[in-house]
Amino acid sequence: MKKFFTSVGLIAAGTVGLQAAYAPGLGSMAASKIWSASGSLRGFYDDNYTTSSTKQGSIGFEVSPELDLNVALQQTELGLRYTYGMYYYQDRENNGQNPIDQTHQFDLWVDHAFSERWQAKVMDSFVVGQEPELIDPNTSVVKRTDGNNIRNTGTIDLNTTWTRLFSTKLAYRNTVYDYQNSGYNFGPGGTGASLAGELNRFDQTISLDLQWAVAPETIAFVGGAFEWVNYTADQPIAFTGIGPNPYLYSDSRNNRSYFGYVGAQHNMLANLSFTGRVGVQYTDSYNDPSSSSSVNPYADLSMVYTYLPGSYAQFGFTQTENATEQVGYTATGSNGNIALFTESSTVYASVNQKLTPKLMGTVLGRWQHSVYNGGLYNNQADNYYSFGANLSYAFNQHFSAEAGYNLDYLQSSIPGNLYSRNRVYLGVSAAY
Repeated sequence: MKKFFTSVGLIAAGTVGLQAAYAPGLGSMAASKIWSASGSLRGFYDDNYTTSSTKQGSIGFEVSPELDLNVALQQTELGLRYTYGMYYYQDRENNGQNPIDQTHQFDLWVDHAFSERWQAKVMDSFVVGQEPELIDPNTSVVKRTDGNNIRNTGTIDLNTTWTRLFSTKLAYRNTVYDYQNSGYNFGPGGTGASLAGELNRFDQTISLDLQWAVAPETIAFVGGAFEWVNYTADQPIAFTGIGPNPYLYSDSRNNRSYFGYVGAQHNMLANLSFTGRVGVQYTDSYNDPSSSSSVNPYADLSMVYTYLPGSYAQFGFTQTENATEQVGYTATGSNGNIALFTESSTVYASVNQKLTPKLMGTVLGRWQHSVYNGGLYNNQADNYYSFGANLSYAFNQHFSAEAGYNLDYLQSSIPGNLYSRNRVYLGVSAAY
């Protein structure tokens, strides 16, 4: 089951932080069991656990148990998963800091077939954590964030087959982000806006795809979507010095986006499939002081190739707008302006190679190029690179050992934003 969900997350617009630490493995038993339990214990060295330009390294260990429940009824499938992570950093204890991070992830899904022509799926994912790939898989923030930061994503899909050739997919998705870091200080030597002020938001999207089966192996579609993003912290994020209330607030970044696209799902071979959509995204930042709007390209392309039994490769590209923690207020214009979002291009790939019947190797890579829209850093870009390699050896169906390496590197022209991070780990896993 872990393998399945890692694959789905990787294909879904490249929005998963591609870390080898989250590579497919033997963490869960076969889906035919109603319940399964698994866990891993790892020792690690992290040479920059603060993800800052001034590195601070630490050895530590991780404990991560997981419980899965899967109930298959006649027309309905119910699933539930809870994963806990505890991470101990020795260096933080030596410095008088809290040495422990804790993460929680709850996943729930319900698939129901009302009939042969009507199927619905409801999913929800609730996470609490600190690492960017867990809290915001789109990597609007690419640095570790202290505190119990929360993301909840809920989706509802309704698939309807109207005729042998024509079908529709209606989908609704909402995501809530809540960062613990709150407050603001724009005085001398102050820290400025908080992450909560900059990034707490409620993001809703509704979409409709019209699908045609143009061939047994090909489905073509045309679709549209509406996205509404509301920033919810109601905190100052920039000091303008203009008027009796000299601040810009969180809701200055509120926006509405309209998408139009065409696409296709095509099985080129029995072991090679492609899914892609391309189009445009029109965004109206209706609360921005400069009353700005933008039109940008939109794309979501992915390919999966199973080249040997147990071995497969995945490739993808996305082009879309992302939120950003950078505000970059500048006095240009009558009321000044801020960074509203980034236009992000992401390329990602993974290869999972079964080296022997018991040894699995995984290599993951990602590059994200993000260009700022508005503010002091307008048209400047950040480049975020991540790479991971993992080896997993299964002693039997219950026990395995693994070793791996992760690299994260942020290249940025914003002062103090650049960092690199290397992590190595060695551990064991058990599943029942």
